[in-house]
Amino acid sequence: MKLLRVGTAGAERPALLDEDGTLRDLSGIVTDIDNALLADEDALARVRAAAASPGELPALDAEGLRVGPPLGRIGKIVCIGLNYHDHATETGARIPGEPILFFKAPDTVVGPEDTVLVPRGSEKTDWEVELAVVIGRTARYLDSAEEGLAHVAGYAVAHDVSERAFQIERGGTWDKGKNCETFNPLGPWLVTADEVADPQALPLKLWVNGELKQDGTTADQIFPVGEVVRYLSHFMTLYPGDVINTGTPAGVAMGQPDPKPYLRAGDVVELEIAGLGRQRQELKGA
Repeated sequence: MKLLRVGTAGAERPALLDEDGTLRDLSGIVTDIDNALLADEDALARVRAAAASPGELPALDAEGLRVGPPLGRIGKIVCIGLNYHDHATETGARIPGEPILFFKAPDTVVGPEDTVLVPRGSEKTDWEVELAVVIGRTARYLDSAEEGLAHVAGYAVAHDVSERAFQIERGGTWDKGKNCETFNPLGPWLVTADEVADPQALPLKLWVNGELKQDGTTADQIFPVGEVVRYLSHFMTLYPGDVINTGTPAGVAMGQPDPKPYLRAGDVVELEIAGLGRQRQELKGA
């Protein structure tokens, strides 16, 4: 299933994109696409039954309708740094022996075509296309990567926008360069795990002002999805509605020759992951 939320910010309604590309209203069946839904097998069964007969759901006119983040009431966003071999190489970093963790606040999440704000004082705002993993079952002390995958509800496109000077040059942790407002566009869809045959075989691409900057594959991940979920479950409890951003491939501004082409107000970023949809953001000053 391709689940999404549409409408004005803060008042999105749940929807489904059927196999014919028609947008269908789910608000008569569930109140939202959120952690409560992912934890409720009966509610999920109702959605699956509706998806099997989409003609019974009211169609929505997609023209001019905002697409919001596909998941509401996100618990936490755990991010994996330097998780692609080629990205670690381009930044001159050692291949990590264990996953590098940092967090993004849920209030950084915006819709896939919402405006991204360049922070005041920023000189090094950067792009990162990422595979987002949405947890569907509570995960504690998992024993295997296979168990990790079994706890995944679905996948989405994430844009891990980063301010490199804040992240690296201002002391402390990476979090200060990762949590500026609008720094985590998510969506357009939450694609359920049963539609993703292999999360390690997904092409990722990102363009800036029409120029291809990132062209990678999740096959290059150092720590694959199932292992990331297993690993995290030994340091924190993962709950339905938690999100994991699993890292970015090579091609970020930070890894390019000087003068590095960091983002500025007026730039347009587009990104996509095969089967998970496409995003487009115009940048403006905060």
